[in-house]
Amino acid sequence: MSAPLAVQLWSVHTLAGRDLPGVLGRVAEIGFAAVEPISLYGRSPAQFRSLTDGFGLEICSAHAPFPAGDDGERTLDTYEELGVDTLVWSLEPEELATRDTMLRGLERVNDGARRAARRGMAIAYHNHFAEFTASYDGELAYDALLAALDPSVVIELDMYWVAVAGLDPAAVAARLGPRVRLLHAKDGPARGMSDQMVALGDGTLDVGAAVRACSALDWCIVELDRTAGDMFEALARSADHLTRRGLAHGRAGAGPAARPHSKEDL
Repeated sequence: MSAPLAVQLWSVHTLAGRDLPGVLGRVAEIGFAAVEPISLYGRSPAQFRSLTDGFGLEICSAHAPFPAGDDGERTLDTYEELGVDTLVWSLEPEELATRDTMLRGLERVNDGARRAARRGMAIAYHNHFAEFTASYDGELAYDALLAALDPSVVIELDMYWVAVAGLDPAAVAARLGPRVRLLHAKDGPARGMSDQMVALGDGTLDVGAAVRACSALDWCIVELDRTAGDMFEALARSADHLTRRGLAHGRAGAGPAARPHSKEDL
């Protein structure tokens, strides 16, 4: 069975800052079932949730700092009110430079996981490419990181950055098995951080192989960091690429999106 289809709002981050209801309306009209926010765009959790509910969109997960340290409980308060059960974030590349710096970075990941678990929430770890280019005495940094993570931490695999590091995303996904619960699906030349990304199926990655290799996927999340063309067109073509091939399924009954019910929702 295919996973439901979501979109990471980083793809339209600038536009969402200007007109969040308009962006959510376009996303819903394309047929995405959910969004993964990286910001609430000046809204309270209740206001943001009212908007997504009004457009028939779920919130599959959210990118937010690991809920550790002094601000940890406030972060959890915010996202618990939003109704999000999985918070996702990454270590910085410099934290992956040595095994010691990586282990120190994981202290806040594991602290966040313990705090989240007390509220019935989960933490997911999102990779970039440094996890797959750094190594410690011959051990891939990503493998060392996974071994030291709290077992409750799940994986959001970003297939694109795996490819940038020179590895096969499908092989990595298959090796990680059921711990991969979220997938960032994207496509492009897979050369580096400044890549202009393209609609899924138009680039160098074998999107289908990567998606099919995820054995326990909860959400297939399209993210295009930047594109030279129209972002909504690229997102629509990406959604079509996934759904027509049975790799993911969109929102049931998707069509012209409803508008918010009141000015308070804005």
